[in-house]
Amino acid sequence: MHRSPSVIIQPALLLLGGALLLLPARGLSTDTPAWIARSNENAQVLVNDLAKASPEFASRMGVPGYDDKIADLTTGAEDRTRLALTASRDELAKRLMVETDPLVRQDLEILVESANNQLTTNALTQRLMLPYADVAQLIFFGEFSLLDDQIDAARRPAALARLQLYTGLAPGAKPVTELAQERYLAKQAAGSLLPPYKGEVEKHLSAMPRYAAGIRQLYVKYGIDKLAGAPAALDALDTQFKAYADWIRTVILPTARSDYRLPAELYADNLKNIGLDIPPQELMQQAQLAFTEIRNEMRAIAPLVAKQYGFADTDYRAVIRALKKEQITKAEVEPYYRTVIAAIEDIIRREKILTLPDRPMLMRIASEAENAAQPAPHYQPPPLIGSKGEQGVFVLTTGNTDATGKQAGFDDFTYKAGAWTLTAHEGRPGHDLQFAAMVERGVSLARSLFAFNSVNVEGWALYAEAETKPYLPLDGQLIALQHRLLRATRAFLDPMLNLGLITRDRALEILIQDVVLSEGMANQEVDRYTFRAPGQATAYYYGYTKLMELRTATEVTLGGKFDRQAFNDFLISQGMLPPGLLAKAVREQFIPAQLKK
Repeated sequence: MHRSPSVIIQPALLLLGGALLLLPARGLSTDTPAWIARSNENAQVLVNDLAKASPEFASRMGVPGYDDKIADLTTGAEDRTRLALTASRDELAKRLMVETDPLVRQDLEILVESANNQLTTNALTQRLMLPYADVAQLIFFGEFSLLDDQIDAARRPAALARLQLYTGLAPGAKPVTELAQERYLAKQAAGSLLPPYKGEVEKHLSAMPRYAAGIRQLYVKYGIDKLAGAPAALDALDTQFKAYADWIRTVILPTARSDYRLPAELYADNLKNIGLDIPPQELMQQAQLAFTEIRNEMRAIAPLVAKQYGFADTDYRAVIRALKKEQITKAEVEPYYRTVIAAIEDIIRREKILTLPDRPMLMRIASEAENAAQPAPHYQPPPLIGSKGEQGVFVLTTGNTDATGKQAGFDDFTYKAGAWTLTAHEGRPGHDLQFAAMVERGVSLARSLFAFNSVNVEGWALYAEAETKPYLPLDGQLIALQHRLLRATRAFLDPMLNLGLITRDRALEILIQDVVLSEGMANQEVDRYTFRAPGQATAYYYGYTKLMELRTATEVTLGGKFDRQAFNDFLISQGMLPPGLLAKAVREQFIPAQLKK
């Protein structure tokens, strides 16, 4: 799932309170176990509420009936969402009290906890923060959710109906830019809520023209621009974006806060939601130790890479910079990545890392609008309900835009040695196989999605990198270690920044000098820790350590009966279970089954 790179499972935070919308899964097959069918009936209670709160995301995931609907930004929407979610939570709690099937009970516990977490996050956000959101990004993703190669062509015209709602051209509709203004001003007048961070607002302003252009490009690509009403809607969007940008500059920017840090209880809630179950201070200590140990590994292998290439300087930083100088051209980068995909698949089969599906993996280069919305490479999952064979896509981005509108390119993913680990993370055996397992093998909604957090998603992808690393070329192994170093660095820089223990400049220095990121990538990383997704970047390293602990314990228990391929297949068959539940499944299901062999 790294958000540099990462899996992108939602376009944005749910506007009505900031909670992450969890998605519904695919339709049931005829051979779905009875307990999963019953569990999914329970999960549908939450699916309905969450889909109503974020129709854009619901339609992206394949929930029927939401293609021509948009998020509700009208007065009282937050309260309506809270009341609906509370009623759903209470109903699920009642079902839990009388349920006797242990598997269905466990899923009900997951669903109740998910609803409680949503309610807590929504309440905190509403109590502490002014309701500011990147409306331009919301609209772009709302349109993009229907205008994509993976979307059934029959659904695409609904993008125009949605755009007419966004722009107020549909009967009874009001432009969402105006609704967002009214919502903000009403809350601003009501009390002393925290305004948004200035740097975040400036980023949004700089990206707005790219979103507008990106929507026009999508309309042209899919022929939606020829439909009656499309030109008027697109022109209205341009006008409204410009007016909204002027309003932001006049009303929001002068009172925006200069300190990016969230209130302590909101940051703590972020960490809880991503799946961190230890104090951030403890995580920081663990990550700093890992940082030193990984650097030592890099110092050992870098001279071997330098000798292979004839580099004079054997320091790992100099070797990485030298490797980066051989950049792949834009025309060649996608074909090269496809050769790497094939090579890694050969490794997976030869080394029996896990079972590969028969279908080929998909990847593409990002559009400029996607570069603005999500600056680093990521994985875009397929629709997970009513699947018609759609696949997820590994999306390779090429740059970022700073607050002044200046393009800041990355050299971190467009060189040959850098392609190996990124492909293993976003593609195979990482996110692509992780999400394919949910679609193709079938697990309950509760276990696949409502148990979802960044720790269990990103932990798998970093673990997948480690599984392939020993079989990569030497330069690929060095960059695999560099990527692991980045994840350890994230795990201490994110909390240090948010707890006021380090400055942005020092964090940038570490990322550029020690981790050897480009300036554009380093700035994108710090943006992520401070306002894009505070807390989320800690998930990679922590999730990886929990999986490695589980792997080691399982090997110790099974000894010669340990089967790596069977173990890894079992892990992804369990869906998005958090570490504790996954460890329980391994102890109670996998290990006993292996011991019987």
